[in-house]
Amino acid sequence: MKFAPLVLKHLRKNWIRTLSTVLAMSVCIFLFCTLHTVVEAVEFGLHSGNASRLVTRHYVSLVYNLPLTYKQRVAAIPGVQQTVIQAWFGGIYRDPKNFFANYAVEPVPFLEVFPEFVLPPDQREKWLGDMRGCIVGRKLAQRFGWKLGDVIQLESSIPPYRIGHPFEFVIDGIYDTDERKYPGTDLNSLYFNYNYLYESTGRRVSIGWLTVKIDDPKNAGKLSKTIDAEFENSDTPTKTETEQAFLAGFVAMAGNLALLLNGIGLAVAFTILLVTANTMSIAVRERRQEIAVLKTLGFPSPLVMSLILGEALLIGILGGLVGLVLSKVLLGILPNVPVVGDIVATYPNFGLSVPTAALGLGIALLLGLAAGFFPAVTGYRARIADTLRQI
Repeated sequence: MKFAPLVLKHLRKNWIRTLSTVLAMSVCIFLFCTLHTVVEAVEFGLHSGNASRLVTRHYVSLVYNLPLTYKQRVAAIPGVQQTVIQAWFGGIYRDPKNFFANYAVEPVPFLEVFPEFVLPPDQREKWLGDMRGCIVGRKLAQRFGWKLGDVIQLESSIPPYRIGHPFEFVIDGIYDTDERKYPGTDLNSLYFNYNYLYESTGRRVSIGWLTVKIDDPKNAGKLSKTIDAEFENSDTPTKTETEQAFLAGFVAMAGNLALLLNGIGLAVAFTILLVTANTMSIAVRERRQEIAVLKTLGFPSPLVMSLILGEALLIGILGGLVGLVLSKVLLGILPNVPVVGDIVATYPNFGLSVPTAALGLGIALLLGLAAGFFPAVTGYRARIADTLRQI
Protein backbone atom coordinates (compact mmCIF):
# COMPACT_ATOMS: atom_id res chain seq x y z
CA MET A 1 0.00 0.00 0.00
CA LYS A 2 2.94 2.35 0.55
CA PHE A 3 3.50 2.48 -3.22
CA ALA A 4 -0.15 3.38 -3.94
CA PRO A 5 0.58 7.15 -4.12
CA LEU A 6 3.23 6.43 -6.74
CA VAL A 7 0.76 4.43 -8.84
CA LEU A 8 -1.92 7.13 -8.52
CA LYS A 9 0.62 9.82 -9.46
CA HIS A 10 1.46 7.98 -12.65
CA LEU A 11 -2.24 7.69 -13.53
CA ARG A 12 -2.84 11.40 -12.85
CA LYS A 13 0.14 12.42 -14.96
CA ASN A 14 -1.89 12.03 -18.15
CA TRP A 15 -5.40 11.99 -16.73
CA ILE A 16 -7.12 12.41 -20.10
CA ARG A 17 -5.58 9.19 -21.39
CA THR A 18 -6.34 7.43 -18.11
CA LEU A 19 -9.95 8.60 -18.18
CA SER A 20 -10.46 7.52 -21.79
CA THR A 21 -8.99 4.08 -21.01
CA VAL A 22 -11.27 3.67 -18.00
CA LEU A 23 -14.29 4.68 -20.10
CA ALA A 24 -13.33 2.21 -22.83
CA MET A 25 -13.06 -0.53 -20.24
CA SER A 26 -16.40 0.47 -18.72
CA VAL A 27 -18.12 0.26 -22.12
CA CYS A 28 -16.82 -3.28 -22.49
CA ILE A 29 -18.10 -4.38 -19.07
CA PHE A 30 -21.37 -2.51 -19.59
CA LEU A 31 -22.07 -4.37 -22.84
CA PHE A 32 -21.01 -7.72 -21.43
CA CYS A 33 -23.19 -7.47 -18.31
CA THR A 34 -26.20 -6.16 -20.22
CA LEU A 35 -26.02 -8.81 -22.94
CA HIS A 36 -25.33 -11.57 -20.43
CA THR A 37 -28.37 -10.52 -18.40
CA VAL A 38 -30.55 -10.75 -21.50
CA VAL A 39 -29.18 -14.23 -22.28
CA GLU A 40 -29.80 -15.33 -18.68
CA ALA A 41 -33.38 -14.06 -18.84
CA VAL A 42 -34.08 -15.87 -22.10
CA GLU A 43 -32.54 -19.12 -20.86
CA PHE A 44 -34.56 -18.90 -17.64
CA GLY A 45 -37.73 -18.51 -19.69
CA LEU A 46 -36.82 -21.53 -21.81
CA HIS A 47 -36.33 -23.71 -18.74
CA SER A 48 -39.49 -22.56 -16.99
CA GLY A 49 -41.76 -24.84 -19.02
CA ASN A 50 -43.72 -27.54 -17.22
CA ALA A 51 -42.32 -31.02 -17.81
CA SER A 52 -45.81 -32.56 -17.76
CA ARG A 53 -47.06 -30.46 -20.69
CA LEU A 54 -46.63 -31.06 -24.40
CA VAL A 55 -47.50 -28.74 -27.26
CA THR A 56 -48.93 -30.03 -30.53
CA ARG A 57 -48.83 -27.67 -33.49
CA HIS A 58 -48.75 -27.77 -37.28
CA TYR A 59 -45.65 -29.55 -38.53
CA VAL A 60 -44.61 -26.69 -40.82
CA SER A 61 -45.22 -23.58 -38.72
CA LEU A 62 -47.41 -21.95 -36.12
CA VAL A 63 -48.81 -19.83 -38.93
CA TYR A 64 -50.91 -22.83 -39.99
CA ASN A 65 -53.75 -24.09 -37.80
CA LEU A 66 -54.98 -27.56 -36.92
CA PRO A 67 -58.49 -28.96 -37.54
CA LEU A 68 -60.82 -28.88 -34.54
CA THR A 69 -61.20 -32.67 -34.68
CA TYR A 70 -57.59 -33.06 -33.55
CA LYS A 71 -58.53 -32.19 -29.98
CA GLN A 72 -60.69 -35.28 -29.51
CA ARG A 73 -58.20 -37.53 -31.28
CA VAL A 74 -55.32 -36.38 -29.10
CA ALA A 75 -57.41 -36.60 -25.93
CA ALA A 76 -58.19 -40.27 -26.75
CA ILE A 77 -54.52 -41.28 -26.76
CA PRO A 78 -53.54 -43.26 -23.61
CA GLY A 79 -51.39 -41.17 -21.26
CA VAL A 80 -53.08 -37.88 -22.15
CA GLN A 81 -54.94 -36.40 -19.19
CA GLN A 82 -56.25 -33.14 -20.62
CA THR A 83 -56.01 -30.98 -23.74
CA VAL A 84 -56.72 -27.31 -24.24
CA ILE A 85 -57.10 -25.34 -27.47
CA GLN A 86 -55.03 -22.16 -27.65
CA ALA A 87 -54.75 -19.52 -30.34
CA TRP A 88 -52.66 -16.38 -30.59
CA PHE A 89 -55.11 -13.51 -30.99
CA GLY A 90 -52.69 -10.66 -31.71
CA GLY A 91 -55.05 -8.07 -30.26
CA ILE A 92 -54.08 -4.38 -30.18
CA TYR A 93 -55.23 -2.23 -27.29
CA ARG A 94 -55.71 1.39 -28.42
CA ASP A 95 -52.19 1.67 -29.90
CA PRO A 96 -49.73 -0.88 -31.36
CA LYS A 97 -47.19 0.35 -28.81
CA ASN A 98 -49.36 -1.14 -26.05
CA PHE A 99 -48.15 -4.63 -26.89
CA PHE A 100 -49.00 -7.57 -24.66
CA ALA A 101 -49.71 -11.24 -25.29
CA ASN A 102 -53.37 -12.23 -25.61
CA TYR A 103 -54.76 -15.68 -26.32
CA ALA A 104 -58.04 -17.44 -26.98
CA VAL A 105 -58.33 -20.55 -24.77
CA GLU A 106 -60.87 -23.00 -23.42
CA PRO A 107 -61.40 -21.73 -19.86
CA VAL A 108 -62.13 -24.98 -17.98
CA PRO A 109 -59.31 -27.17 -19.38
CA PHE A 110 -56.98 -24.15 -19.43
CA LEU A 111 -57.18 -23.70 -15.66
CA GLU A 112 -56.67 -27.45 -15.19
CA VAL A 113 -53.62 -27.64 -17.45
CA PHE A 114 -52.08 -24.41 -16.10
CA PRO A 115 -52.38 -24.58 -12.27
CA GLU A 116 -49.88 -21.71 -11.92
CA PHE A 117 -52.61 -19.26 -12.90
CA VAL A 118 -54.40 -18.65 -9.61
CA LEU A 119 -57.84 -17.05 -9.54
CA PRO A 120 -60.10 -16.40 -6.53
CA PRO A 121 -63.13 -18.76 -6.63
CA ASP A 122 -65.65 -16.01 -7.35
CA GLN A 123 -63.59 -14.64 -10.24
CA ARG A 124 -63.10 -18.16 -11.61
CA GLU A 125 -66.83 -18.82 -11.65
CA LYS A 126 -67.50 -15.44 -13.19
CA TRP A 127 -65.11 -16.12 -16.07
CA LEU A 128 -66.39 -19.63 -16.72
CA GLY A 129 -69.93 -18.34 -17.13
CA ASP A 130 -69.19 -15.26 -19.23
CA MET A 131 -68.65 -15.69 -23.00
CA ARG A 132 -67.15 -12.20 -23.35
CA GLY A 133 -65.14 -12.48 -20.17
CA CYS A 134 -61.36 -12.48 -19.92
CA ILE A 135 -58.70 -12.77 -17.25
CA VAL A 136 -55.55 -10.65 -17.09
CA GLY A 137 -52.31 -10.97 -15.19
CA ARG A 138 -51.74 -8.89 -12.09
CA LYS A 139 -48.84 -6.97 -13.67
CA LEU A 140 -50.81 -6.27 -16.83
CA ALA A 141 -53.75 -4.95 -14.80
CA GLN A 142 -51.40 -2.69 -12.86
CA ARG A 143 -49.82 -1.44 -16.07
CA PHE A 144 -53.10 -0.17 -17.54
CA GLY A 145 -54.95 0.47 -14.31
CA TRP A 146 -57.57 -2.16 -15.07
CA LYS A 147 -59.93 -3.45 -12.41
CA LEU A 148 -62.63 -6.10 -12.20
CA GLY A 149 -65.65 -5.31 -14.34
CA ASP A 150 -63.81 -2.99 -16.75
CA VAL A 151 -64.76 -3.31 -20.41
CA ILE A 152 -61.88 -3.17 -22.92
CA GLN A 153 -61.65 -3.51 -26.68
CA LEU A 154 -59.00 -5.31 -28.72
CA GLU A 155 -58.68 -5.41 -32.49
CA SER A 156 -56.75 -8.36 -33.88
CA SER A 157 -53.87 -7.88 -36.30
CA ILE A 158 -54.54 -11.34 -37.80
CA PRO A 159 -56.80 -11.20 -40.91
CA PRO A 160 -59.06 -14.21 -40.08
CA TYR A 161 -59.85 -12.61 -36.72
CA ARG A 162 -60.82 -9.22 -38.12
CA ILE A 163 -64.61 -8.90 -38.11
CA GLY A 164 -65.05 -5.22 -38.95
CA HIS A 165 -65.06 -3.99 -35.37
CA PRO A 166 -63.01 -4.57 -32.19
CA PHE A 167 -63.69 -7.48 -29.86
CA GLU A 168 -65.17 -6.34 -26.55
CA PHE A 169 -64.07 -8.05 -23.33
CA VAL A 170 -65.11 -7.80 -19.70
CA ILE A 171 -62.38 -8.29 -17.12
CA ASP A 172 -63.81 -11.06 -14.96
CA GLY A 173 -60.61 -11.99 -13.16
CA ILE A 174 -57.09 -10.88 -12.34
CA TYR A 175 -54.87 -13.90 -11.95
CA ASP A 176 -51.75 -14.18 -9.82
CA THR A 177 -49.35 -17.01 -8.98
CA ASP A 178 -47.26 -18.59 -6.26
CA GLU A 179 -43.77 -17.30 -7.08
CA ARG A 180 -42.03 -19.89 -4.92
CA LYS A 181 -43.87 -22.81 -6.45
CA TYR A 182 -44.12 -21.47 -10.01
CA PRO A 183 -41.21 -19.05 -10.63
CA GLY A 184 -41.28 -17.29 -13.95
CA THR A 185 -45.06 -17.37 -14.44
CA ASP A 186 -46.23 -14.79 -16.97
CA LEU A 187 -48.38 -12.13 -15.30
CA ASN A 188 -48.51 -9.83 -18.33
CA SER A 189 -51.00 -11.64 -20.58
CA LEU A 190 -54.72 -11.75 -21.31
CA TYR A 191 -56.81 -14.90 -21.86
CA PHE A 192 -60.37 -15.07 -23.16
CA ASN A 193 -62.90 -17.69 -24.18
CA TYR A 194 -62.09 -19.47 -27.43
CA ASN A 195 -65.81 -19.93 -28.16
CA TYR A 196 -66.19 -16.15 -28.28
CA LEU A 197 -63.61 -16.01 -31.06
CA TYR A 198 -65.10 -19.05 -32.79
CA GLU A 199 -68.65 -17.70 -32.85
CA SER A 200 -67.69 -14.11 -33.69
CA THR A 201 -65.76 -15.19 -36.77
CA GLY A 202 -68.59 -17.29 -38.14
CA ARG A 203 -67.09 -20.54 -36.89
CA ARG A 204 -64.27 -20.25 -39.40
CA VAL A 205 -61.31 -20.47 -37.01
CA SER A 206 -59.55 -23.64 -35.93
CA ILE A 207 -56.81 -24.65 -33.46
CA GLY A 208 -53.68 -22.54 -33.11
CA TRP A 209 -52.00 -25.23 -31.04
CA LEU A 210 -52.95 -27.82 -28.45
CA THR A 211 -51.39 -27.87 -25.01
CA VAL A 212 -51.47 -31.43 -23.73
CA LYS A 213 -51.18 -32.47 -20.08
CA ILE A 214 -49.70 -35.95 -19.71
CA ASP A 215 -49.76 -38.39 -16.82
CA ASP A 216 -45.99 -38.92 -16.54
CA PRO A 217 -43.22 -36.54 -17.72
CA LYS A 218 -41.00 -39.58 -18.32
CA ASN A 219 -43.30 -40.57 -21.18
CA ALA A 220 -43.03 -37.20 -22.93
CA GLY A 221 -40.89 -38.49 -25.78
CA LYS A 222 -42.99 -41.59 -26.34
CA LEU A 223 -46.28 -39.68 -26.27
CA SER A 224 -44.93 -37.02 -28.63
CA LYS A 225 -44.14 -39.70 -31.21
CA THR A 226 -47.52 -41.35 -30.68
CA ILE A 227 -49.42 -38.09 -31.23
CA ASP A 228 -47.47 -37.23 -34.37
CA ALA A 229 -47.87 -40.78 -35.71
CA GLU A 230 -51.66 -40.38 -35.36
CA PHE A 231 -51.60 -37.62 -38.00
CA GLU A 232 -48.57 -38.68 -40.01
CA ASN A 233 -50.47 -39.50 -43.21
CA SER A 234 -53.05 -36.74 -42.93
CA ASP A 235 -53.19 -33.48 -44.87
CA THR A 236 -52.22 -31.65 -41.68
CA PRO A 237 -49.27 -33.39 -39.99
CA THR A 238 -48.29 -32.30 -36.51
CA LYS A 239 -45.19 -31.64 -34.49
CA THR A 240 -45.41 -32.40 -30.78
CA GLU A 241 -42.72 -31.24 -28.39
CA THR A 242 -42.22 -30.36 -24.76
CA GLU A 243 -43.29 -26.96 -23.56
CA GLN A 244 -39.63 -25.98 -23.13
CA ALA A 245 -38.83 -26.90 -26.72
CA PHE A 246 -41.92 -25.02 -27.89
CA LEU A 247 -40.76 -21.86 -26.10
CA ALA A 248 -37.26 -22.32 -27.49
CA GLY A 249 -38.76 -22.33 -30.98
CA PHE A 250 -39.76 -18.69 -30.60
CA VAL A 251 -36.21 -17.71 -29.71
CA ALA A 252 -34.87 -19.84 -32.57
CA MET A 253 -36.79 -17.62 -34.98
CA ALA A 254 -34.22 -14.92 -34.20
CA GLY A 255 -31.30 -17.34 -34.62
CA ASN A 256 -28.88 -18.47 -31.95
CA LEU A 257 -29.45 -15.51 -29.65
CA ALA A 258 -26.95 -16.61 -26.99
CA LEU A 259 -24.18 -17.13 -29.55
CA LEU A 260 -24.90 -13.78 -31.18
CA LEU A 261 -24.92 -11.75 -27.97
CA ASN A 262 -21.91 -13.54 -26.46
CA GLY A 263 -20.05 -13.08 -29.74
CA ILE A 264 -20.67 -9.35 -29.62
CA GLY A 265 -19.40 -9.23 -26.03
CA LEU A 266 -16.23 -11.16 -26.86
CA ALA A 267 -15.51 -8.98 -29.90
CA VAL A 268 -15.84 -5.82 -27.83
CA ALA A 269 -13.69 -7.29 -25.03
CA PHE A 270 -10.92 -8.22 -27.47
CA THR A 271 -10.99 -4.74 -29.01
CA ILE A 272 -10.81 -3.05 -25.61
CA LEU A 273 -7.94 -5.38 -24.65
CA LEU A 274 -5.92 -4.20 -27.65
CA VAL A 275 -6.72 -0.55 -26.94
CA THR A 276 -5.79 -0.83 -23.26
CA ALA A 277 -2.59 -2.76 -24.00
CA ASN A 278 -1.54 -0.14 -26.53
CA THR A 279 -2.28 2.64 -24.04
CA MET A 280 -0.24 0.94 -21.32
CA SER A 281 2.66 0.40 -23.72
CA ILE A 282 2.69 4.08 -24.65
CA ALA A 283 2.60 5.04 -20.98
CA VAL A 284 5.57 2.78 -20.18
CA ARG A 285 7.62 4.08 -23.11
CA GLU A 286 6.99 7.66 -22.00
CA ARG A 287 8.26 6.80 -18.50
CA ARG A 288 11.53 5.16 -19.49
CA GLN A 289 13.45 7.80 -17.58
CA GLU A 290 11.35 7.30 -14.47
CA ILE A 291 11.83 3.53 -14.65
CA ALA A 292 15.60 3.98 -15.01
CA VAL A 293 15.67 6.35 -12.02
CA LEU A 294 13.61 3.96 -9.90
CA LYS A 295 16.01 1.12 -10.64
CA THR A 296 18.98 3.41 -9.94
CA LEU A 297 17.49 4.22 -6.54
CA GLY A 298 17.36 0.52 -5.76
CA PHE A 299 13.84 -0.48 -6.85
CA PRO A 300 14.14 -4.12 -7.96
CA SER A 301 12.78 -5.14 -11.35
CA PRO A 302 9.95 -7.26 -9.84
CA LEU A 303 8.72 -4.21 -7.91
CA VAL A 304 8.81 -2.04 -11.04
CA MET A 305 6.84 -4.74 -12.85
CA SER A 306 4.34 -4.86 -9.99
CA LEU A 307 3.82 -1.10 -10.10
CA ILE A 308 2.98 -1.23 -13.80
CA LEU A 309 0.60 -4.17 -13.27
CA GLY A 310 -0.94 -2.27 -10.37
CA GLU A 311 -1.77 0.61 -12.69
CA ALA A 312 -3.37 -1.75 -15.18
CA LEU A 313 -5.40 -3.52 -12.49
CA LEU A 314 -6.57 -0.20 -11.04
CA ILE A 315 -7.75 0.87 -14.50
CA GLY A 316 -9.56 -2.46 -14.81
CA ILE A 317 -11.26 -2.06 -11.43
CA LEU A 318 -12.38 1.50 -12.14
CA GLY A 319 -13.62 0.57 -15.62
CA GLY A 320 -15.42 -2.49 -14.25
CA LEU A 321 -17.20 -0.55 -11.51
CA VAL A 322 -18.32 2.20 -13.90
CA GLY A 323 -19.53 -0.45 -16.37
CA LEU A 324 -21.53 -2.23 -13.66
CA VAL A 325 -23.20 1.01 -12.62
CA LEU A 326 -24.11 1.83 -16.24
CA SER A 327 -25.47 -1.68 -16.80
CA LYS A 328 -27.57 -1.60 -13.63
CA VAL A 329 -29.02 1.79 -14.60
CA LEU A 330 -29.93 0.66 -18.13
CA LEU A 331 -31.46 -2.63 -16.99
CA GLY A 332 -33.54 -0.67 -14.50
CA ILE A 333 -34.81 1.62 -17.27
CA LEU A 334 -35.60 -1.06 -19.88
CA PRO A 335 -38.87 -2.26 -18.24
CA ASN A 336 -40.26 1.26 -18.70
CA VAL A 337 -39.33 1.54 -22.39
CA PRO A 338 -42.27 1.07 -24.80
CA VAL A 339 -42.39 -2.33 -26.58
CA VAL A 340 -39.01 -3.39 -25.16
CA GLY A 341 -40.36 -3.09 -21.65
CA ASP A 342 -43.29 -5.34 -22.54
CA ILE A 343 -40.87 -8.05 -23.64
CA VAL A 344 -38.49 -7.93 -20.67
CA ALA A 345 -41.43 -7.71 -18.30
CA THR A 346 -42.18 -11.36 -19.06
CA TYR A 347 -38.90 -12.38 -17.41
CA PRO A 348 -39.00 -12.55 -13.60
CA ASN A 349 -36.44 -10.60 -11.57
CA PHE A 350 -35.01 -9.02 -14.72
CA GLY A 351 -31.94 -7.06 -13.70
CA LEU A 352 -28.24 -7.26 -12.96
CA SER A 353 -27.64 -10.33 -10.81
CA VAL A 354 -24.78 -10.74 -8.33
CA PRO A 355 -23.13 -13.59 -10.32
CA THR A 356 -23.22 -11.51 -13.52
CA ALA A 357 -21.79 -8.48 -11.71
CA ALA A 358 -19.01 -10.60 -10.19
CA LEU A 359 -18.24 -12.12 -13.58
CA GLY A 360 -18.13 -8.67 -15.18
CA LEU A 361 -15.76 -7.34 -12.55
CA GLY A 362 -13.59 -10.44 -12.92
CA ILE A 363 -13.38 -9.89 -16.68
CA ALA A 364 -12.40 -6.26 -16.08
CA LEU A 365 -9.57 -7.36 -13.80
CA LEU A 366 -8.48 -10.00 -16.29
CA LEU A 367 -8.46 -7.48 -19.14
CA GLY A 368 -6.47 -5.02 -17.05
CA LEU A 369 -3.95 -7.70 -16.11
CA ALA A 370 -3.64 -8.93 -19.69
CA ALA A 371 -3.27 -5.40 -21.04
CA GLY A 372 -0.55 -4.52 -18.55
CA PHE A 373 1.40 -7.78 -18.77
CA PHE A 374 3.63 -7.04 -21.76
CA PRO A 375 4.33 -3.40 -20.78
CA ALA A 376 5.20 -4.70 -17.29
CA VAL A 377 7.61 -7.27 -18.78
CA THR A 378 9.20 -4.46 -20.80
CA GLY A 379 9.73 -2.47 -17.61
CA TYR A 380 11.11 -5.56 -15.88
CA ARG A 381 13.69 -6.18 -18.60
CA ALA A 382 14.72 -2.55 -19.02
CA ARG A 383 18.40 -1.95 -18.22
CA ILE A 384 19.43 1.25 -16.53
CA ALA A 385 22.28 2.07 -18.88
CA ASP A 386 20.34 1.26 -22.05
CA THR A 387 17.30 3.18 -20.89
CA LEU A 388 19.23 6.33 -19.92
CA ARG A 389 21.13 6.17 -23.20
CA GLN A 390 17.85 6.54 -25.11
CA ILE A 391 16.87 9.72 -23.30
